[in-house]
Amino acid sequence: MRDLILVGIGGFIGAILRYALSSVIQSDGSTIPLGTLLVNFIGTLLLGVVVYSAELVSFITPDIRIFLTIGVLGAFTTMSTFGHEAFTLFEEGKTIPLLVYVIATVLLVFLGIFVARISVNAICNTIQVSSS
Repeated sequence: MRDLILVGIGGFIGAILRYALSSVIQSDGSTIPLGTLLVNFIGTLLLGVVVYSAELVSFITPDIRIFLTIGVLGAFTTMSTFGHEAFTLFEEGKTIPLLVYVIATVLLVFLGIFVARISVNAICNTIQVSSS
């Protein structure tokens, strides 16, 4: 029951953050859904930071990890919205924006995890060196 509450509260926060951020970004009228693209990149980057930090430092407890990864970031990022927006571009015959959006999403979420992994390792190595 405790995990369900953590996920529910985190999901509430993540959904609100996603709506707010993607609404602000998407208000520019762009053909490519930049709001969802940026939210998925930021969410993936943050997910990588949490996951890799949890492996290397002790202050991210299992409760914090569940709250952040499944709750907040699970609701913040959204593959269903990505799928819908990509399919809409397809239906509208907007081939170039569709390809840009799909390729950019895949590359950016991969980049987010990569940057998170490198950053967390560098920070933890710096902390270990300075505490020695």
